[in-house]
Amino acid sequence: MNLLMVSPHLPNPSWGAGTRSYYLLKALAETYNVSLLSLTDEQTSASLAQEVHLKRLRQVPLRVSLRRKRTQQLTSVIRNRSYLADTYYHKDVQQAINDMIAQDTYDAVIFESVFMAGYCVPEGVMVIIDQHNIEHELLQRTYEQEQAWSRKWFNGWEARKLKPIELARCRNAQGVLVTSEREYFLLKQLVPQCRAAVVPNGVDTHIFDKTDGQQEIAGRIIFTGTMNYYPNIQAVLFFARECWPRIQAQVPEATWQIVGKSPPPEVVQLAQIPGVTVTGAVPDVKPYLATAAVAIAPLLIGSGTRLKILEALAMHKAVVSTSVGCEGLVVETGKHLSVADQAEPFAQAVIDLLHHPEKRVSLGNAGRALVEAEYSWEQCGTSFIHALENWEGIK
Repeated sequence: MNLLMVSPHLPNPSWGAGTRSYYLLKALAETYNVSLLSLTDEQTSASLAQEVHLKRLRQVPLRVSLRRKRTQQLTSVIRNRSYLADTYYHKDVQQAINDMIAQDTYDAVIFESVFMAGYCVPEGVMVIIDQHNIEHELLQRTYEQEQAWSRKWFNGWEARKLKPIELARCRNAQGVLVTSEREYFLLKQLVPQCRAAVVPNGVDTHIFDKTDGQQEIAGRIIFTGTMNYYPNIQAVLFFARECWPRIQAQVPEATWQIVGKSPPPEVVQLAQIPGVTVTGAVPDVKPYLATAAVAIAPLLIGSGTRLKILEALAMHKAVVSTSVGCEGLVVETGKHLSVADQAEPFAQAVIDLLHHPEKRVSLGNAGRALVEAEYSWEQCGTSFIHALENWEGIK
């Protein structure tokens, strides 16, 4: 089978969506001839083509300033169109797709996110959409949680505009990947005729392990994630405001590291709080996870599933999460991680784990066993290939 993946970013195992794209791309390339078209502001990566054994790699540069973003959002409201659907459509990307299809015959085009699925492909070529999130759900949840009136209004408006576009693209695709059973049933309820399949997010269990010899630091708490992603921003601000003072009062020696690239000013400012470190981008998150006693996922907004939890569990770490944070994962509260949705019980769950190392060990070991059984990228890649072959057989 000859496949073309079209991605809004260069697949890269150093951050959320890029990690999923990278490992699925790698799994496909081990079985099929795979080419990649990436919409990105990064430099061309010849090493990626060699690592993943791509047939072809083409990139289309993208540069968007914040000022231009705000102007485009206002314009989308005036034009009564979805800002996100329009943002990801570029004529030069369509031309690049046309050029690659003219150069090779593809059996399927895999769009990484529903945003990229607005491009045209010839009749007879399967369209597969990899849904990292149910995007209109993420927008709706942001609307429900947001306090600032302008962001609240815009996310509600964008959710209403994007939903019919998202559902139509899923309806018209020959296959749609989702990350959890929850999203599978949600999508089937909204689009009964959709050919959906669950391909979970995963973790590289060979790389993420505690065998690097680094010792846990008493009282160390960690949050990991791309820090220009709004659900992550809101999560750390909530934890800093509502949970951290409670923890410091009972565990004065506690420290908290916020690890992830592109923190906005409001996150950078958290480093002024005693005990808090904001690292920004790091070359490798594993040493930070290795020294943490407790990993947290205090998310109030989300869709899809959280790689940060899978990576922490793979490192044998005790995790405290909200229900939204661990949504979609086949975890059991009290066995694989602790779950709390309000500030006081969330903080107390962290305090309890900091005070009881035997509980941390028990959760960490169970979490590691879970990811080995359910969430290795090898298993996720196999699920993708099975789904693809099934769709090809009934095309």
